[in-house]
Amino acid sequence: MKKRIYIAGCGGMLGEAFYKQFNKYYELKCTDIDINEKWLSYMDFRDYEKYRDDVLSFKPDWLFHLGAHTDLEYCENHPDDTYETNTHSVEYGVQIANELDIPILYICTAGIFDGNKPVYDENDTPAPIGLYAKSKYISEVFVQKHAHNFMICRAGWMMGGGPKKDKKFVQKIMHLINSGHDTLHIVNDKLGTPTYTHDFAKNVKLLIENNQRGLFNMVCEGLTGRMEVAEELISIIGMANKINIKEVSSDYFREVYYAERPACERLINKRLNALGLNIMRDWKISLRDYIQDYYSDYLGVK
Repeated sequence: MKKRIYIAGCGGMLGEAFYKQFNKYYELKCTDIDINEKWLSYMDFRDYEKYRDDVLSFKPDWLFHLGAHTDLEYCENHPDDTYETNTHSVEYGVQIANELDIPILYICTAGIFDGNKPVYDENDTPAPIGLYAKSKYISEVFVQKHAHNFMICRAGWMMGGGPKKDKKFVQKIMHLINSGHDTLHIVNDKLGTPTYTHDFAKNVKLLIENNQRGLFNMVCEGLTGRMEVAEELISIIGMANKINIKEVSSDYFREVYYAERPACERLINKRLNALGLNIMRDWKISLRDYIQDYYSDYLGVK
């Protein structure tokens, strides 16, 4: 019999990748408040009793808690909803997993660091600087202290889901290009590590198959920044000679992106490497696959 996984908050870009990578091998129940796929059913994991009843009735072998508010400006403006969604719901998930005596998967973020180091591994102590990062780090600590059986995976700059679900950097750039912009203003003072959702889901699956637990950084290989990602993107779609990139500082976008962000969010997969279980690809390879798989019709890219 296939093992069963309950995936809460599965309607976004990461949830789509988890569904596609796990569906053939596990029996899944995927829930979200946004029913945007036929394989989703409604569940608001901020309602503890309904969340608990739904998970218990499915009797899973794993509980994946994926959903969160990830828009930093929204989080700064809506602290109560942010903590209810990003923190309290995780506490509910831990209680439910403990009651069922099953492991819980929690997804954290590279954004929990202050950005003062060139790279971060699992031994570095987080120092979150914004409300989004604080809500995520509080949950990470809670899982570590209270979950009887857990896996925590930290993602970097997420990319995946295509025009329908990607609300991050790659989709924003693709939208500007598709809207006819021939000049892109890209910040030159933000460093990080991209993370392709499908690579991330595949590596989680590998860890589960190898009965691993604990905390893992899980990002694509290669240290980069916003400028290099933008340059690689327009090269992949064959528009390097048509699009002009202007370097700007983060202050250029201060009115729109006013939430504080760390200057450096670069993670290295130290534990994955030590275990010989790092299958995260170079970010340039993953970015090319992402564009070819999700945007070939969107921009006529071949």
